[in-house]
Amino acid sequence: MPGLPVAAVAVVCPALAGFILACRRGGLPNGCALLIRAFDVGRIGAKAIWLPILLISPAVGIVAFVIMRLGGSRIPDPQIALPNVLALSAVFLVSGLSEELGWSAYALDPLQARSSALAAGLLIGAVWAIWRYPALVQAHRSVVWIGWWTLGTVSMRIIMVWLFNRTGGSMFGAAVFHAVSNLCWQLFPVQGSWFDPRLHGLLMAAVALVLVLWYPGRGQVDRTLALARLGPS
Repeated sequence: MPGLPVAAVAVVCPALAGFILACRRGGLPNGCALLIRAFDVGRIGAKAIWLPILLISPAVGIVAFVIMRLGGSRIPDPQIALPNVLALSAVFLVSGLSEELGWSAYALDPLQARSSALAAGLLIGAVWAIWRYPALVQAHRSVVWIGWWTLGTVSMRIIMVWLFNRTGGSMFGAAVFHAVSNLCWQLFPVQGSWFDPRLHGLLMAAVALVLVLWYPGRGQVDRTLALARLGPS
């Protein structure tokens, strides 16, 4: 991936922080239990939930591409090679698992036990976005670019919280959504160089708004259930 900033290696930090804090909270067994959640695909009961997990980001990318074309942009056709897709999918799944061990597996349920799912999504989304700012600065992104990107990032986290609750608290499901979103960015012409953060941010915000307003109950989690998923105290 060309232009990958040095700060991108920070993807390991959420998992490392979550593991250390889990160990402080309940010892090494608690830390290991957190890591095992990377493979909690069994929590996903309703198979239909895989549709939004796998298709929201591609759909947003396709709509953005069509809007740019209809708007007169000379955006080139996507160049998608299967070997590249498989390699990027593996890389992004590993990085997604690492990040979501911190954001979803460790941080989300405690926040939802104290507040609403929407509040938890907004808080984690804001921290997630700000945590990425050093990498964006190293990539020489403008303030306006970062602002629109932040809207898309926070909106994505709201969607991920909704999916997390709909999958019975599956960290693996959140990581897959995370990985697919990164994959769609890299497959956007040309290796993401035509990525428009304003368009992406507005479209992701629209999806998040639909989920929050039209299906609010399905995106919430009972606080007793959230507390039960926290493990040893």
